[in-house]
Order: sequence, then structure tokens, then C-alpha cells
Amino acid sequence: MLTDEFKKQRARVVRDLADQAIDPFIKNRLLNLAARYDVNPPPARAATTPIDLQFASQGNGPER
Repeated sequence: MLTDEFKKQRARVVRDLADQAIDPFIKNRLLNLAARYDVNPPPARAATTPIDLQFASQGNGPER
């Protein structure tokens, strides 16, 4: 797992590269990459239980 300090440093390096980029497409891609280092990962989802899988496969919910 990446540490917060590593993510900050990597975002800084990628932003420096974006500042040097001449091509607007490349610059935008690098800035998007840097933004991904800034975002904290989403919280972990709860594991799907066998009963959830059973109902999902039969379509017994409100989607019917």
C-alpha cells in the first residue's frame, strides 16, 4: 500500500511534468493522474453474502 507521503510526492512530480508539457492532451492526462494520487481510496464494500447472490440471480427485488 502506498503511504500518504509517497502519494503527495508522486502528485508533485507528475504536476511538475504537466507544467513542462507542451501538448494540451498530455498536460491534461498528467493533471488527471496527479489528481488520482490526491484522492483517498473509497471505503471497502461489505462482502456479498450467499443470500444476496441468490436474490440477485432470481430478480426478486423491486426491479421486477
